[in-house]
Amino acid sequence: MDTMLLTERTLTDLDHARLKRLLAGTPAGQATSAALRTAMDNADLVPARAVPPDVVTMYSRVRLVASTTSQPQVLTLCYPEDAEPAEGFVSVLSPVGSALLGLRVGSLAAWQTPSGQEVRARVSAILFQPEASGDFVL
Repeated sequence: MDTMLLTERTLTDLDHARLKRLLAGTPAGQATSAALRTAMDNADLVPARAVPPDVVTMYSRVRLVASTTSQPQVLTLCYPEDAEPAEGFVSVLSPVGSALLGLRVGSLAAWQTPSGQEVRARVSAILFQPEASGDFVL
């Protein structure tokens, strides 16, 4: 596994500010919050208008391909209040959500399911990114 693909992240300054406020209201010891905090602390920050179109930002719709099954899955990364996992809307506070934030197309995401199973999937495409479509306030 290429660990560089797991750690290189880019966040927009707007997403970073909003997520920082969100995390201020969550327990610091919560595992998912800790993973998101680590990702945010190590991310390169860019202005929303300058984020490359191949970066997973908030409300990006991405296609993942699972490493073990090669099955594609489409997810939209969202805030907890908009999460609808059955509809493919995953919270940034979920293990998969925090694993995806800031990755680029081609990157490998890794997370653990609630049962402790490790899952890995490659970001194969970004089907929608708000910033690429000119939406900088979504």
